[in-house]
Amino acid sequence: MAVTLKEVAERAGVSRSAVSRTFTDGASVSYKMRHKVEKAAEELGYSPNALASSLTTGRTKLIGLVSNNFKNPFFLRVFDLFTSGLQEQGLRPLLVNLTGDQGPEESVQMLRQYSVDGVIVASSTVPPSFAASFEKANIPVVFAFARYKDSTNANLVGIDNVAAGAFAARTLIERGYKHIGFLGGPENAVSTSDRFQGFAAEMAAHPELKFSHAYSDEYSFSAGRTAMLGLLDSGQHAEVYFGADDVISIGALSAMQSKGMKVPEDIGILGLNDMEMAGWENINLTTIRQPIRQITSAAVDLMVSQLETPDRYPEARLFPCTLIERGTLRKGPNA
Repeated sequence: MAVTLKEVAERAGVSRSAVSRTFTDGASVSYKMRHKVEKAAEELGYSPNALASSLTTGRTKLIGLVSNNFKNPFFLRVFDLFTSGLQEQGLRPLLVNLTGDQGPEESVQMLRQYSVDGVIVASSTVPPSFAASFEKANIPVVFAFARYKDSTNANLVGIDNVAAGAFAARTLIERGYKHIGFLGGPENAVSTSDRFQGFAAEMAAHPELKFSHAYSDEYSFSAGRTAMLGLLDSGQHAEVYFGADDVISIGALSAMQSKGMKVPEDIGILGLNDMEMAGWENINLTTIRQPIRQITSAAVDLMVSQLETPDRYPEARLFPCTLIERGTLRKGPNA
């Protein structure tokens, strides 16, 4: 049977309100009183009731962690970093999986039912309308991995996907490839369109090179494999592809190998994210790294700042990407 607040009060020789204040953030309690109550609570194995505490403080300490990328293994690491980061701040993550037909209004309504104190949206494919919906509902929100230009009125942490796409194109051009391809995620995803925008702009500066592009149905291994099989079967495939996400690139790599192609001798592939799987010996994917530890840490920091100072001005923090050289691209001229 659970230990009650009354039992802790009796053991410590104090009032029940003194026990309640001890476990209420920001409440005034003397050092002597706090020591007595915490000692009694430890002896009895008492844990404060989070729901009861929320009724006193008006805060649940629940933070909605919202995403629609559960099929992408990259986000398993993202969720791990977010949940541990929030818990280190004394906050409780509530994981929410957005379905394809769930709009911003439905998401806001659902999160309100749980009385969350704030929301972190961890997705590169959520449409801009989500930012406006959370702002209208007056729910503190931080967007991680989202589109910078669509989130000027909200806190945002991530990379510049347009710049990342341009960086990928420059990398492949510098390796001497003459026919360069872009293999994106869903064409309507903001991350795909931004990465393609940067990639295509860089390719346009090199009209002497052949440029082609294609898309996968979703950010998943199977979608990347299916898309690449179609390209290879067409007989019109490029010499190298920027698979605009590691999970798509790994699927594409599987398709290349199933056709008996040698990578990077016959065809090359460049990913983006640097998920753990990319470094496995049997994959060894050359990729562009998103600094996810810094991104998730900054997102948690911005959420804590918003909760402490609700009227603070929205802030955007963008982090640079770096090339992680492995074994799926030919070496550059200076290698």
